[in-house]
Amino acid sequence: MKKILIVNGPNLNLLGKREPTIYGSQTFEEYFQTLQSLFPDVELHYFQSNHEGALIDKIHEIGFTFDGIVLNAGAYTHTSVAIADALSAVTTPAVEVHISNVHAREAFRHHSYLSSRVKGVIVGLGLKGYELAVRYFLS
Repeated sequence: MKKILIVNGPNLNLLGKREPTIYGSQTFEEYFQTLQSLFPDVELHYFQSNHEGALIDKIHEIGFTFDGIVLNAGAYTHTSVAIADALSAVTTPAVEVHISNVHAREAFRHHSYLSSRVKGVIVGLGLKGYELAVRYFLS
């Protein structure tokens, strides 16, 4: 059975409440149940933190034993060399996911420190991006 970790960074705990015109009205916990029903033969895990170090610690913790990391690092995508280094330090591959189209937003969101350290990037497809990332790890 494949083991995949979904990691969400800062402010993603507010999905369903935060800027619903951009991020939708569904909480991630609700969507995670949908993912679990779509992939009953996958051991899906979920972790969210607003703290950069906690995200790095989680990547280190599972980064040699899981089959994939689906990572939405939120704003840390555009600022964190440390998370990029954590991705390089582990053997578990990752896919970067963004709910919104970051390239259609503010200029500072156009650069990712993580993209060069991951297998691929899914941008702007809403929560469906997480499902597509899981499917990638199953293919």
